[in-house]
Amino acid sequence: MPIATPAAVRKQIGSGDVAPVYLLQGEDDIEKSALGHEFEALVEDGLRAFNIERLHAGETSTGDKLTSFVSSLVAAARTLPMMAPRRVLLVHQAEALLAPKRESEAATRALDELEALLKQPEPHTTLVFIATSLDKRSRMYKLLTRMATLVECGTLEDQADAERWVRNRVTASGAQMEPAAARLIAERAGPNVKRLRNDVERLLLYALGQRTITLDDARQVVGPAALQDDWAMTNAIEVGDAAVALRQLALILDAGAPPETVLGQLGWRAESPARTTGRRAVWLEAREGVRPLLTWRRAVSAVATCSAPRRFDG
Repeated sequence: MPIATPAAVRKQIGSGDVAPVYLLQGEDDIEKSALGHEFEALVEDGLRAFNIERLHAGETSTGDKLTSFVSSLVAAARTLPMMAPRRVLLVHQAEALLAPKRESEAATRALDELEALLKQPEPHTTLVFIATSLDKRSRMYKLLTRMATLVECGTLEDQADAERWVRNRVTASGAQMEPAAARLIAERAGPNVKRLRNDVERLLLYALGQRTITLDDARQVVGPAALQDDWAMTNAIEVGDAAVALRQLALILDAGAPPETVLGQLGWRAESPARTTGRRAVWLEAREGVRPLLTWRRAVSAVATCSAPRRFDG
């Protein structure tokens, strides 16, 4: 089966037309946990205690424990729903189940039993495995690519995904957030995970101790919308506006640009005295009192500070 996005899976959950088996994978634990939680919407509130079951596979370290766990899992999957059309079975830390570290006859028998379930899943049960990235060469992963819907968590497609990502991060930290504040951060950063993470980390630090993060808090922390002019920093250097140049530099690095790329721009600007722009810089320094070369040196120093590897002499 093809790999699905979290947004596509949410649409399936909303319509109630879901697959029998899902594998939520990736390194984004918060996103995986949040998406797994959304499967609970398939069961009415008052019936969830009877029809939603959570299992943790992290303790299946031996063949005997793995056998016992798989037996419980299969029994839970085969159980008929109570007063509802569907059961939901969430298996956390599923990597320990799907790719056991120790091989043994007991583990092989357990995986055989699990394979039989995956090949003939129960139509009234939605089975959701939540795991870190698995070895794509493993037996169970190859089987899941044929029998399950694979979901790669941690990828964002649009602003709605970005806004949901922000809310999940803030909730996981134990805080609450005004919807307008999450919307502002998502609007400014877009579906750029690295910039979203930086903005949320700064916001949580800024609002440390507050029960609710407000729109005003977000305005104080987040930068302007994603850069539209890739040369805004070097243009500011040309006219000697150090404050704007360094602010643009911070935004470029927060947006995930490699420092080497930024240094390349600065290197191009350093050679500009041989071009018209270089003559303009000299003219500005003489006529307007600005210092483009000094601003350039400050920008180079800032980039070098954040990108240069440490050296140990001696």
